[in-house]
Amino acid sequence: MKRIAAIAAAAASFLFAVQAAQAQTYPSKPIRIVVPFAAGGTSDILARALGPHLTTAWGQPVIVENRTGANGNVGADNVAKSAPDGYSMLLSDVGALSINPSVYPDMPFDPVKDFSPIIMVSYSPHVLAVHPSVPVHNVKELIAYAKANPGKLNFANSGTGGAPHLAGVEFAARTGVQWAYIPYKGGSAAVTDVIAGNSNVLFNGMLATYPAVKSGRLRGLAVSSAQRVPSAPELPTVAESGLPGFETGSYQGLLAPAGTPRDVVTKLNAEVARILNTPEMKEMLAKQGTEVRAGSPEVLGTFIINEKARWAKVVKEAGIKAD
Repeated sequence: MKRIAAIAAAAASFLFAVQAAQAQTYPSKPIRIVVPFAAGGTSDILARALGPHLTTAWGQPVIVENRTGANGNVGADNVAKSAPDGYSMLLSDVGALSINPSVYPDMPFDPVKDFSPIIMVSYSPHVLAVHPSVPVHNVKELIAYAKANPGKLNFANSGTGGAPHLAGVEFAARTGVQWAYIPYKGGSAAVTDVIAGNSNVLFNGMLATYPAVKSGRLRGLAVSSAQRVPSAPELPTVAESGLPGFETGSYQGLLAPAGTPRDVVTKLNAEVARILNTPEMKEMLAKQGTEVRAGSPEVLGTFIINEKARWAKVVKEAGIKAD
């Protein structure tokens, strides 16, 4: 027994030494950040904002790779099955990771067991917006119009079961409106189609949606945060517009494959937190209604677990299943 214990201790010491050495030399080659949605969405914007700063800090290229499909499952699965060495990461809407297990019966990965959380990146409230041709200018008018025209409005969303989709489901359940849900391959595609007039209304992350509101291509009706957003004071909250307690949004997180050395995760967490908290980055995000939410890996991991439980109930009650 003593010999076995000694061998186990030696193996543990060797593994610790190897991981420590990995952290000291990390990164020594290009880093890949997978975004599981199309270019132009919230996750993509954040990945491309972080990439150059990481390259400057560490002298290694950071490649942003868009792998779309199944509301983020394709890209997430690719990272989950990648080598756990810190060179493949996932930057995703946390809602997609937490909600998808309740929507897709045959998930190719487990969002809790198959990832090592690195850091929560940001929170961006959803914007409730319509095409300018829809004859409404506030939430109350939208509810009245939708009730007078049941099924006439098409609700665009970033994918079946995504956080924007469930924001629409919750809104409809609380107000009694009826609209047809149109899934797209990411938030940017949903925004583009509402701008084009092919769909009529949407909830979507503010970072990817508010520029279209500011330019007049979309008419913003409200934001889904608890308080008004300083950079968009003209938009009331959904809660103050008659739905008290309504709060949704796009939480973005950075994750690595399960088994990534703790020292590498710690190094990534510290560097990304430093970048996010620079005045330049905080100002850039704040102007677009997005808050930095940097914290420990444990904060992100706990959030994913809690969100998974929260939305499982909503999905079950609404009977949502993947197409």
